[in-house]
Amino acid sequence: MHYDVFNGDADGIIALVQLRLAQPKTTKLITGVKRDISLLKQVPVEQAESVTVLDISMEQNSDALANLLTNNVEVFYVDHHRTGEIPQSEKLTSLINTDANTCTSLLMNEHLNGQYVNWAITAAFGDNMNQSAMVLAKQQELSEHQQAQLKALGIYINYNGYGRTIDDLHIAPAKLYKACLAFADPLDLINAPNSIFTQLASAYEADMAEAESAQVLADNTICKVVLLADEAWSRRVSGVFGNELANQSPDKAHAVLTINEKLTLNEKTSLDEQVTYTVSVRAPLNNKQGADKICIQFPTGGGRAGAAGINQLPKEMLGKFIATVSEYYQ
Repeated sequence: MHYDVFNGDADGIIALVQLRLAQPKTTKLITGVKRDISLLKQVPVEQAESVTVLDISMEQNSDALANLLTNNVEVFYVDHHRTGEIPQSEKLTSLINTDANTCTSLLMNEHLNGQYVNWAITAAFGDNMNQSAMVLAKQQELSEHQQAQLKALGIYINYNGYGRTIDDLHIAPAKLYKACLAFADPLDLINAPNSIFTQLASAYEADMAEAESAQVLADNTICKVVLLADEAWSRRVSGVFGNELANQSPDKAHAVLTINEKLTLNEKTSLDEQVTYTVSVRAPLNNKQGADKICIQFPTGGGRAGAAGINQLPKEMLGKFIATVSEYYQ
């Protein structure tokens, strides 16, 4: 039995689309919302003969990876996030590059010698790696209209991955992957009748319109921090809204916070003390480093140099978080 384990955002989904278009295979799919990155532990070791892992941090899945390798399961691992110590095992094949200007789908594109390069361009746009995407698009002699189409699709697929649970999403990541896999070229998907492109475009525009009313917690020459309500739409736009703000002010760092569900009250703890935030951090586009270093200073934080996050930032640590971002980039 082979398992494909992948992040539910544009980069994870599209990396697998490229691989399975080039190398069709009957597999079991394991994925989830974008922030559900501890996915490797879901692989049943006793049933797995081999596993492909795409776009989830090796550092966050080290124990599960070690368990698979110890049990002689072959693992192919492609990623651009923090790795921790990479295991030395003949059962592990890894393509890892943590450079801030690459992503898993671009690594997969290189691995496959550009067989499905338009999909890689789509993913790079979706991961807000616009310069990398445009360089590749220019090499393919894509028109400005085609580039705009691929950029929009990448953003929409990425947007669809954000949520507290699968119920927040418009399309479950596994289902979205299968829909994309039906097209060797994403331009054909975009122009197909009743396309998921149209469905996601309408949803994206509606949610982003809501985000314009975000509460500004901090805004200076170094960073901007905004707060969104505890609503499904806000959880869906938390990442792409951060990208949009970063594109508007490329010299600033940005953070988008959404309120998490409040925990059950007990006699000794007030409601206010139990509030936590989900945080999406974007390093300045003109200085794409440090987002991961900031987030790992807080419980449940992680990510990569250009974009990182915290799953549960306690309310009492909000001031420290804003100060940490300001001090890091000053």
